[in-house]
Amino acid sequence: MDIWITIFFLVSVTFPVLHLYHCLPFFRDTNTKQSVQGDDKEQGVSILVPCFNEQGIIETSVENMKSLPYSQFEVLYINDGSTDNTMTYLDDFLKLKPCSLSPHCKISHEKIEGIYQSELYPHIFVLDKVNGGKADALNAGIEYSAKDLIITLDADTILTDKALTAVNHEFKDENVVAAGGMVHVLQTKTNNPLERLSLRHANMLVRVQVLDFLKAFYISKLSLVRFKALAVISGAFGIFNKQVLFDVGGYRKTIGEDIDITLRIQRYIAKHKKMRISFIEDAVGYTELPETWKDLTKQRLRWQKAYVDCVIHFGSFFGKTLFSKAVSFFYIFETFLVGTLASYAMTGIVIYNMMENPENSFLDYAFFYLFFIFLFGVVYDLVALGMNKHHGFSFQKKDILRLLSAILFDIFIYRFVSMYFVMYGSISYFFNKKWNKVARTGRSYHQKDSKSAA
Repeated sequence: MDIWITIFFLVSVTFPVLHLYHCLPFFRDTNTKQSVQGDDKEQGVSILVPCFNEQGIIETSVENMKSLPYSQFEVLYINDGSTDNTMTYLDDFLKLKPCSLSPHCKISHEKIEGIYQSELYPHIFVLDKVNGGKADALNAGIEYSAKDLIITLDADTILTDKALTAVNHEFKDENVVAAGGMVHVLQTKTNNPLERLSLRHANMLVRVQVLDFLKAFYISKLSLVRFKALAVISGAFGIFNKQVLFDVGGYRKTIGEDIDITLRIQRYIAKHKKMRISFIEDAVGYTELPETWKDLTKQRLRWQKAYVDCVIHFGSFFGKTLFSKAVSFFYIFETFLVGTLASYAMTGIVIYNMMENPENSFLDYAFFYLFFIFLFGVVYDLVALGMNKHHGFSFQKKDILRLLSAILFDIFIYRFVSMYFVMYGSISYFFNKKWNKVARTGRSYHQKDSKSAA
């Protein structure tokens, strides 16, 4: 049994250590990554925003979309059969009038009941359609988009002023066919969104998710992109070459459309060796995170179900390319074996040993866990904060105690909760594949003095 514990421990720490080392700035590819230039000729960009019952956040999105400093872009809001006042609010904010757009007729989707254009902002359109889910709404948006680059945003995601310029610059490289932008937490946004973050209006649950996002983007995604192994383009801010979306058949109706479309493109570029997926650190957006345990549970269980769904759906691709494609290797060994199956194995081992040796096992495992989390957990959090600062973002001095308390909460509580999400989500996938939409806070983030999230 001790041998198995040692093996699981070594495997579990190998990938975090690898990502910690590989995310460091000296791995930056100077041949393909340069600073953003302001004089690049602007490429056409279509921003797709699927909306299902988004009345609580849609004003924040519209305020952002109408003011982005980029000339060659359009916005398509796709009202996916909302049952609240989303469509009414869109009409109030945009002053909609009927118009016509020509579909490409390459991807199927549910019926479009109306197409509208804003009288106030002619670059903003609204598609009113029969409900078909987020993937179906995105497919409809792709069908009616007029530009060659597609950006997909959640309705609670806003972009910073330099985001589209950064996207434009990155896609000057014809080999880049898809990318993910850097996503920060909307509850931490300040009046200086490209430099400062604040935890003042974030409760403890949001603060620990902020650490999660920093680790996911500035450590894991940076590392995986450099390995050419990125398996998830953030659903909150994804960028795609439209022709490639057509070539892979658009989005599949599934519980995890963001993971699925990334893996579809990875499977596609496996046959086109020069093509690649990028991560654009300079393209910064902000997205709202759950503020209650109920909504966080909905979100994380859905994410875990999506991982399991893709293991099953892409099983043949993973099997054939397990040792020839980095994305397959990391998805199976890190995400599935270490990230999912090892949770059950280690829990079983701990319970078994505590039953067999109740007099000393608890203290042994408690000491082992404390050593492990302080050695790797704290280091991971600190490196994430350091990478955040390296990329130009800093928290306010008043946030130091909030960050320290969030790190402690992350280590002693949130990690156990995350293990529950992984274990329960993996099992519940086979019994319940509902999307489980997270409720919006209804806060107006475009206002300078937004209400506290605490």
